[in-house]
Amino acid sequence: QVQLVESGGGLVQAGGSLRLSCAASGRTFSNYVMGWFRQAPGKEREFVTGVTWSGRMTSYTESVKGRFTISRENAKNTVYLQMNSLKPEDTAVYYCAAGRAFNDFNYWGQGTQVTVSS
Repeated sequence: QVQLVESGGGLVQAGGSLRLSCAASGRTFSNYVMGWFRQAPGKEREFVTGVTWSGRMTSYTESVKGRFTISRENAKNTVYLQMNSLKPEDTAVYYCAAGRAFNDFNYWGQGTQVTVSS
């Protein structure tokens, strides 16, 4: 079992930045692929980005490429999401996730709200 707790959400103006953190506990953090998902009101939850256990391989959804960066510190059991040049359409609840592969996430955090005002 892996427990995930997100932090760092909030309200920011368009063009601003936020950094989300996800602290993991439980099973060995470094064994897992880590990812961020988001769900906007009235929409399906969507994959935003993921990183392999080594940190060497990442994946991003097209709409955030060049603006968002995922990173992880295995020694701190923490994964980060640096979000720059935020847009109103980035407004959503952001969820941290852990799993065995980019298409196999099975542990989820409670979510943190990100609101981008225009």
